[in-house]
Amino acid sequence: MRILLWHVHGAWTTAFVHGGHDYLIPVLPGRGPDGRGRADTYPWPAEAVEVPPERLRDEHVDVVVLQRPHEARLAEEWLGRRPGRDVPAVYVEHNTPRGDMPDLAHPVADRDDITLAHVTHFNALFWDNGRAPATVIEHGVPDPGHRYTGELPRAAVAINEPVRRWRITGTDLLPAFCATAPVDVFGMRVTGLPARLGLGPGQMTTYDDLPQHRMHAELAARRLYLHPIRWTSLGLALIEAMHLGMPVVALATTEAVEAVPPEAGVLSTRMDTLRAGVRRFLADPEAAREAGRAARAAALRRYSLSRFTDAWNRLLKEVST
Repeated sequence: MRILLWHVHGAWTTAFVHGGHDYLIPVLPGRGPDGRGRADTYPWPAEAVEVPPERLRDEHVDVVVLQRPHEARLAEEWLGRRPGRDVPAVYVEHNTPRGDMPDLAHPVADRDDITLAHVTHFNALFWDNGRAPATVIEHGVPDPGHRYTGELPRAAVAINEPVRRWRITGTDLLPAFCATAPVDVFGMRVTGLPARLGLGPGQMTTYDDLPQHRMHAELAARRLYLHPIRWTSLGLALIEAMHLGMPVVALATTEAVEAVPPEAGVLSTRMDTLRAGVRRFLADPEAAREAGRAARAAALRRYSLSRFTDAWNRLLKEVST
C-alpha cells in the first residue's frame, strides 16, 4: 500500500513505518509541524519517503492516516481528495481527552467513514467516540535488546517539553523525587528544567533530544525508570525502558496500570510509596535487576513490533477494501 501520514510522534511513526508499505511523509521548507519529513533521530526504512505537498495530487494514495484534527483539511487540500469519502482514512488518537470530562466528543465522533484507532484501551474508554467505528491498536516498539546495567544509582525520566506540559507530565513532582535520588531527564526542550524547578546540578541533569540509540544506552545505565506522568496515554519511552530491562516506578494513572505488572516495579498514586520504591531500587541492585527482567518480559509479550505491525496491516487492509 501507499500510505500518507504526517511525522507527528517520532517513536510511534518509527514503529509504524516498519510495516512493509510505502509511506509518503509530507515535507515543507523549514520542516515545521505540518511538514517535518523523515526523522533524523530515529532509524526509518527507505520506504518512508519525503513528499512536498505540491506533488501529492499526482501520487497514488491507498490510505490516509490522520493524527491531528486539521490534517483532514490538509489532506483534502493537498491530495484533492476528501479523507473518508474519496480515499480511505484512519484517525490515530495518541492522546487522552482534555476538556469536559467524561463527555468530551472525539474530533471524528460524527464521522462514520473514518476509522478511529486508539493507542490504548484507556483512550478508547475515556473518549466519546460517537458514530466513528473505533478500535484499539496498542503500541509496539523495535526491541532494543536487554541492555540494562543499572550501574548509575540514579533515576531516569523521559519527558518532552516538561515545562510547557507541567502537571500533565508530572513535572511539578520531580523536586520531591530529586530529594530521594538524583534524576536524569531526557527529552525535547528539557534544557533549563533544573533552574525552572529550583534544583542544583547534583539533583538533576538534563539530556536534550538525544538520538534514540544513544538515549537507550543512557537509560540502561540508570538504576531505574521513573514515570511521573499524570495524564498522557502511555509514553513510548516507558515501553522502551521496559524492553531495555529497567525496573519501573510509576504513577498508577491512565494505561500505566495495564502496562506495568506489579513484579516489574512500583505503581501507586501515593508519593510516599513511589519514593520508597525509588529508595529500594537504589539500595538493592539485585531487586532492581529482577524487576527489570519482569518488565522486559511483560513488554515483549504485549508491545512487540511484530504484533503492532500485524494489527495495523489487518486494519489497513480492512479499511482500504
